Amino acid sequence: MTTTIPGKPIWFEHVSPHAKRAQAFYGEVFGWRTQSFPMPGGSYDMIFAGPAQSDMIGGYGMPRGDAAMWATVVSVEDVDLTCEAVTSHGGRVLEGPANIPMAGRWARIADPQGAAISIMKRDNGDPPDRLAPPNTFLWIELHTPDPSAALRFYHDVLGYEHKTLPSPAGDYHVIGRGGKDRGGVTSHLAPGAAPHWLPYVCVDDADATVARAKQHGATIVMGPEDVPMAGRLAVLIDPVGASIAILKPDPAMK
Repeated sequence: MTTTIPGKPIWFEHVSPHAKRAQAFYGEVFGWRTQSFPMPGGSYDMIFAGPAQSDMIGGYGMPRGDAAMWATVVSVEDVDLTCEAVTSHGGRVLEGPANIPMAGRWARIADPQGAAISIMKRDNGDPPDRLAPPNTFLWIELHTPDPSAALRFYHDVLGYEHKTLPSPAGDYHVIGRGGKDRGGVTSHLAPGAAPHWLPYVCVDDADATVARAKQHGATIVMGPEDVPMAGRLAVLIDPVGASIAILKPDPAMK
């Protein structure tokens, strides 16, 4: 029997016209390997954080113009009904719904502020939750100019509840479903930056990871720095222009 875990981030896709350059970078920084799988009409490059088939964590997707980005995919129980909820609550369906052979049903949506995220119902269900091993994804974070509106939208569309952590630098909102925290929402948005979802990768050593990233062409946007109740984190832009964050979790928060 397959099990769907609604609200869980289940896939991460790097989208850019320079996939091979990105693959080389992430291989050096996180040790990720890439394996090409045949698909109808071509092939798809999967990302593996380790040697086993269960270590598959994402892939390299077809470019959408010249932009580079990391796209997050969240599990839902019904893609079509979720898309209906998106439009009825002021969002947009950007692509789909559509069936992906050997994977499931998928769509790409945007919230009313314009941040895009994908949704999917997997044919074979979702893997169970586990403590994120090093060099795998462990968190997603929405950067938006209107957290209150975003929280309402994602509650109505994806069922996310939230709890607010007050901070002198601005409130941080932790979102989750079924008692499991999945990510955060913040108003921190660089001048001129569009609202977006930022994925986090778990690392053993944030400083060493940043040093490798810089050596291989990344631009460091923030950190590494210690963040209370989180750990030591940094935000970087990879050599082809996609933003990604790293976090060495605070052992007390595991």
